[in-house]
Amino acid sequence: MADGSTRPRLPPNQALLPARRWPVVGEDAPRTSDAPWTVSIDGRVRTPVSWKLEELKGRVLRDFTLDIHCVTRWSKYDARFTGILLADLLVEAGPLPDARFLSFRARSGRGHSTSLTLADALDLGAIVVFAYEGEPLATEHGGPVRMVVPGRYFYKSVKWLEAIELLAEDRLGYWEAESGYHNNADPWREERYIAANVKKLELRRLIQARDFSGRDLLSMTADRMELKGLKAAGALLRNASFLRADLAKADFTGANLSNAHMQRADLSGATFLDADLEGADFRGCDLRGADFRGASLFGVSFTDEPDAPSDWPGAAIDSGTRIDRRQLDALSDTQKDYLMRALDRREA
Repeated sequence: MADGSTRPRLPPNQALLPARRWPVVGEDAPRTSDAPWTVSIDGRVRTPVSWKLEELKGRVLRDFTLDIHCVTRWSKYDARFTGILLADLLVEAGPLPDARFLSFRARSGRGHSTSLTLADALDLGAIVVFAYEGEPLATEHGGPVRMVVPGRYFYKSVKWLEAIELLAEDRLGYWEAESGYHNNADPWREERYIAANVKKLELRRLIQARDFSGRDLLSMTADRMELKGLKAAGALLRNASFLRADLAKADFTGANLSNAHMQRADLSGATFLDADLEGADFRGCDLRGADFRGASLFGVSFTDEPDAPSDWPGAAIDSGTRIDRRQLDALSDTQKDYLMRALDRREA
């Protein structure tokens, strides 16, 4: 168990990565700046504080071993981080009685941010982190300093930490406001996304036209629908559900299907060129003749993980299914082995 409770250590619909793996998700570098790197705490506090990075790194640091759960459906056990409990830094700033939320801002090109309730940040043991497995935190993983929030999807652990602001009212962060990610982000409740952002009448019209090209259809549902030849190039279909749908020869070129539910869909001859498929579920799908070249496959499921509480069959793959073997390195060992065996059979 993860925390002594009755919940399982691995949250629902997550794939466990081997210890050596840590995929890079999102931007891979902070914004370029000549200004010294500082970390500040301000807002609803008695004493706004700011530290140069070296000041913080020179403090007594602690090791924390915890599990990572990415919203794109992969998890990593026993990651060892080195840093400072956020609670210890907040004591120096002195939160005011009306401070109920924290906003974390990144030193990134888009000024990424995310938020937590102050109570959750303290209860979960949020950490300001400088090192991973005894080495300075790599830039692509948020170095030189990032947040790590145990017990939440990892988008709540902002990279390249620059500022922490205490607030009386919540302020949605970049991923929550722009990409529709859930503001609470509890992996055991599968709080991945907010509700769908398309009205039923509009969706009905788009389905009748079989043209989703370029549309933002977060969390839409098209289960069991006949959508053969669907045009969906460049569509934003995060968390969309196409269970058992007929999507033969559909065109998802450049689409974002992260965390999409595709189980048992007919995707024969479908095109996923350069699509973002992170966390999508293709278990039981007909993928004969489908083209996945250039697609991002982090966290994708093609078969059940060991001990998964389901019995979906593996996806059907034939000699016409186009997947570059180099793409398989993004998958968990179980998924990679399944596809490797399928590719070997078709080439035999």
